Amino acid sequence: MAVGAGRSLDFLTDLESCIPSLRRYARALLRDGDRADDLVQDCLERALSRRHLWRGGPSLRPWLFKIMHNVFANQARARASRPRGQPIDQLGEGVGVPADQGHRLALAEMARALASLPEEQRRTVLLVALEGLSYQEVAEAMDVPIGTVMSRLSRARERLRALTAAEPGPSLRRVK
Repeated sequence: MAVGAGRSLDFLTDLESCIPSLRRYARALLRDGDRADDLVQDCLERALSRRHLWRGGPSLRPWLFKIMHNVFANQARARASRPRGQPIDQLGEGVGVPADQGHRLALAEMARALASLPEEQRRTVLLVALEGLSYQEVAEAMDVPIGTVMSRLSRARERLRALTAAEPGPSLRRVK
């Protein structure tokens, strides 16, 4: 086997091992499974077509997350320039069905708090907390200095603490 073929197989193996992390981050970022899968596919397509630009290194993950970040930003700009629509089959979802478990309420509260963060802070929190990337890897993925990652994360954590502490728990009443 030629040396170049071995490097190609290593690249593809590393790429494949990153797919679950990319999907998890995309789902958390978009909160829509279909759009998240499309984002992952677009990211993988771009990575494969531009693999000659990858400089190597210990991990492919930061490079892939940087690609996903750029694809997401491009798609967000494109969506912002188009009028918003809502699929008709989603109009009745979530109407009048209370959560039946305390942990679901806590997760919903955290999801609302995350959604209220500025976009850069939310992405930073998701990459660090959900994907377990180091600050340096997040800095590379988002193409910002590591100090910016640290300050965004600090502000985001403080805001999340304030939002989750400020919201009272569910008020329950006893029915006989």
